[in-house]
Amino acid sequence: MNTGWITMVGPWHWVLVAIVLLILEAFSPAAFFLWLAIAAGTVGLVLAVFPALDWQVQLVLFGVFSILSLILGRRYLKRHPIATDTPTLNKRGHQYIGRIFTLDQPIVNSTGKLRVDDTIWKISGPDSGEGTQMRVTDVDGVVLLVTPVDEDSRSAAS
Repeated sequence: MNTGWITMVGPWHWVLVAIVLLILEAFSPAAFFLWLAIAAGTVGLVLAVFPALDWQVQLVLFGVFSILSLILGRRYLKRHPIATDTPTLNKRGHQYIGRIFTLDQPIVNSTGKLRVDDTIWKISGPDSGEGTQMRVTDVDGVVLLVTPVDEDSRSAAS
């Protein structure tokens, strides 16, 4: 026989937990509490249909629904990424793709350094002399991948 305050948990308690989790989501930097709020709301709906569920079953359902909502939410967001007007905001190197810079130092053995604004970046590309104009074509971690501008124009013409 169940005794104590835990037996008093009803659907509205789970809805309240969902609301609190949604409020926490508004103040958190990552979309994590949203999925837990969905799980809590779902447990509230299940409890509204099956009011005789023990609190232990409710907690297990909350855990299962939390994991399911996290997995499904991540899968959905991977297939439908959120559109933004600054997609490279936290990918600083990607902001330079397509830009042309002039080498201050030569590229030797396919590696070199390039001053971009107030930062010096490691670069990788064909050996080139000082003063060569290079286009950033990609980023590999913290290394900018570059090609000479004249090679770009030759390959585009062919």
